[in-house]
Amino acid sequence: RFAPKRMVPFSFPLSKCALWDPVPMGDVIGAHVTYYRNPRISLVEKTLRLAYRHAKQNEKKPFSCFLLGTLTVDEGGEGITLTIDRFDPGREV
Repeated sequence: RFAPKRMVPFSFPLSKCALWDPVPMGDVIGAHVTYYRNPRISLVEKTLRLAYRHAKQNEKKPFSCFLLGTLTVDEGGEGITLTIDRFDPGREV
């Protein structure tokens, strides 16, 4: 929920039954993306130049921004590629 001048915490209504049993079952497994796949990062040069120019012009150090892209799984299923192709300087507020 959004209130105009203040943030309101998001909560679910109380329930008498859960959809799953919260007790852990089985062995612990690794869930990190590099555990099963070989990661690669691809960065578009135009995006890097735009971020660099914005960083040089910004008086506030450090500053916040966003690098946006897509995550794809390679054909063989052995690797993943993160392609960063957009830069968003964000907002001050």
